[in-house]
Amino acid sequence: MDGSIGIWLAIAAMTCAAVFAVLIPLSRRTAGGADARDVAVYKDQLAEVDRDAAAGLIGPAEAEAARIEVSRRLIAAAERAGAAGTSGEGTSRRRRIAAVAAIIVVPAVAALTYGLRGQPGYPAQPLAERQRAAPQQGDLATLIGRIEAHLAANPEDGRGWEVVAPVYLRMGRLPDAVRAYSNAMRLLGVTADRQADLAEAQTIAAGGVVSAEAKAGFERALALGPGHPKAGYFLGLAAEQDGKPEEAKAQWTRMIGEAPADAPWLGLLRSEIARLGGTPPAAVAAPAPAATPGAAQIRAMVDGLAQRLAADGSDFDSWLRLVRSYVVLGEGDKAREAAASARRLFAAEPEKIARLDSLVNELGIGGS
Repeated sequence: MDGSIGIWLAIAAMTCAAVFAVLIPLSRRTAGGADARDVAVYKDQLAEVDRDAAAGLIGPAEAEAARIEVSRRLIAAAERAGAAGTSGEGTSRRRRIAAVAAIIVVPAVAALTYGLRGQPGYPAQPLAERQRAAPQQGDLATLIGRIEAHLAANPEDGRGWEVVAPVYLRMGRLPDAVRAYSNAMRLLGVTADRQADLAEAQTIAAGGVVSAEAKAGFERALALGPGHPKAGYFLGLAAEQDGKPEEAKAQWTRMIGEAPADAPWLGLLRSEIARLGGTPPAAVAAPAPAATPGAAQIRAMVDGLAQRLAADGSDFDSWLRLVRSYVVLGEGDKAREAAASARRLFAAEPEKIARLDSLVNELGIGGS
């Protein structure tokens, strides 16, 4: 019993502290300046998350969760700052109402809610653990909707475009991802990372094929940031697609030789060299490597393209992309199966069959 009383006394004390924390800001004349400062702080936090992710201090999952959480706060602060700028008559009355709510309503509702649903024995969930947890799909959709509304009203917010671009990419909204990356680079300036991210989105949108435009983007990224791993990897992939496997192997071998021993993408490069029949440089003792996000995304997009064509195979050009993508991934049998499926579907259209045969011969995957 004494322990229960102690808990409630502690809750009462915290409630009082919370009420006064609310009342003190309400007594001030304006909060617009504070909200504007919050916007700046959250933008700095997003930049810090990107720096930590690039430096390998946090993993991709942790970085994505942190970006979503900070973006949520950034949008809320921006909306508050905008509302503060348009507030006029009635502000004092609203403050008084808020003060009454803080003194009477908030503690009453809190006590009632805790009495009905509170669980003192429920284990704590620290902030770091919550940030590691993947956001619910509904929450993500809501967040994306708010970001899109914000960007519709503020199309020159380069940071907003940069925040939403990788989310579009992971959602499979590829044209939107390309547009967002393009806007971010246009508004925030050209960097190696932004140039490589845009070119990567263009490649994934093409079913894993490095187009001439994407290749030029990767070359610019490498010029801006010598040794940039994403740009280097995709330039090797472009060389392979151009029928130059030796050039691709040389590119990836050079990257391995110049990379730190614990670079997380070394395993991918070694497997790619081996796939082309080469002998990758010997590995040194290092943590287990992981595939680059670009490679994982290409794999996911090729699988998604195959599933879409299985449901609706009417898009002939998508069949060509699928055949080429399977060859890029080193899956010749699947490429031949895809070509055979396309041939059956479009047997009555000789012009398309001719294009398909030309691609099969170009890729050297034989008859289907």
